[in-house]
Amino acid sequence: MVENLIEIAGDGLHAAINPLGAELSSLRDAEGRQLMTDADPAFWTGRAPILFPIVGQLNGDALRIDGTAYTMQKHGFARRMRFAVTEHTASAARFRLTDNPDTRAAYPFPFVLEIGFAIEDATLTMTARIANPGAVPLPASFGWHPAFAWPLPYGEPRAAHRVTFAADEPEPIALLADGLIAPTPRPSPLDGRALRLDDALFERDALIWNPVHSQSVRYGAAGGPSLDIAFPDTPRLGIWTKPGAHYVCIEPWHGIADPEGFAGDFRDKPGVFEIAPGADWHCSLHVTLRE
Repeated sequence: MVENLIEIAGDGLHAAINPLGAELSSLRDAEGRQLMTDADPAFWTGRAPILFPIVGQLNGDALRIDGTAYTMQKHGFARRMRFAVTEHTASAARFRLTDNPDTRAAYPFPFVLEIGFAIEDATLTMTARIANPGAVPLPASFGWHPAFAWPLPYGEPRAAHRVTFAADEPEPIALLADGLIAPTPRPSPLDGRALRLDDALFERDALIWNPVHSQSVRYGAAGGPSLDIAFPDTPRLGIWTKPGAHYVCIEPWHGIADPEGFAGDFRDKPGVFEIAPGADWHCSLHVTLRE
């Protein structure tokens, strides 16, 4: 569902955000060229969903807290809920989601989730704040899931596009099997620090760097404009598309899907962090267009 989009702009970028899910729905350059997915329903209609309070899929869609199992679908509920617009200026906007009877039926905790967007020159900064107004530690995961146009709208062929990591990433990567983390990793597909994008890479699902050493990547084709995507202090990174689609998702994650066979308490799930009562947690994502 597309609601009335909240639009912001700077000298080099124009963004539109859907209050449903606080989802970045459009990112255009100064000439109006679209830098995000075409959301072709033949592949995937998502654009940049917010992943909270889980990243990925739970084993049996079950979130277990203190012996009680709650049902939660892949990537959590935030992406399907309407956020309140709490700030809107020419270049910035902020959205808020708080717990309610629907969220507590799947996730029995009070919370405040705020997502901010701001454009300065040719950089879009997205921020997340999770606050715990409750009396017990708040267990959570969080992830960004932006889908960028593949190819970018600058005339370079799809096969020329790369994702280049800022640091060496020598470890094997994780793969998914039926939505869960498979027990056997795969050797790194990188050529040096570059991932040469090809549909065959994604025949099984996402590629997952767990951990990721880089705090940024550059996406684009040599000789053309590119996107610098910075994710300070983010411990994991997923890259995903569906073969033949016109997007590639570059997904910094503070969380991960369940390992195969995991049946423990949510607090013990890999990738879950806890926020103390009265405290909050922050992270950010920065997208810069380099001409």
